[in-house]
Amino acid sequence: MDSEQSSNASQIVGSNTDNLFSIIDRANVHGLNLTVPEDAKETIKPWDERESTDKFADSNVDDQLIIHVPFAQNVRMKSVLLKLGRGGSTPRRLRLYANHANIIDFSEVDDVQPALNISLLEGEIGVTEYPLRMTAFSSINSLSLFFSDSVGEESTRIYYIGFKGETRITRKEGSSKLEIPAANAADSTLTDTLREKSAAQQPTAK
Repeated sequence: MDSEQSSNASQIVGSNTDNLFSIIDRANVHGLNLTVPEDAKETIKPWDERESTDKFADSNVDDQLIIHVPFAQNVRMKSVLLKLGRGGSTPRRLRLYANHANIIDFSEVDDVQPALNISLLEGEIGVTEYPLRMTAFSSINSLSLFFSDSVGEESTRIYYIGFKGETRITRKEGSSKLEIPAANAADSTLTDTLREKSAAQQPTAK
């Protein structure tokens, strides 16, 4: 179901905790309706370059552009981070399409339900964080980001796209598939976890 989100965004002030930059398959990031197609990758920057305005992606024939971001493994996503163009090149709407094998096309966007429809803040000059519902973004392997409705209605500029969340490790035992957050998997083995559950279910002698 299409969901609208706005007003919960916040200015980023500090750390790169839970930054998913290293999990993005940057070589396969690409876009549609960009002045320079290769510039889609330029929006995916390390944390310490997030405020840089040296590199960016501009829309081409109008104010709509789509950037497709694949991940090297499934992630549980908490938020999307954006630094947008200023003035007339600021987009006011973002639609997120999750887990499409290929970039969603302009001919599909009105027929395919987005995972989330976000009203973007205007007038922000720094990186802004937009929180996501983790239940809807609990196992993501790719996102297509469709920016539109720029203030000037002619072009859109994107400086930075980032994400916060955690990686997931998929393990199989028999016919059952268990997904464990990577951060927790390092703390205990699957065998230890199952042994603890088994012990907890044993009757207590009185």
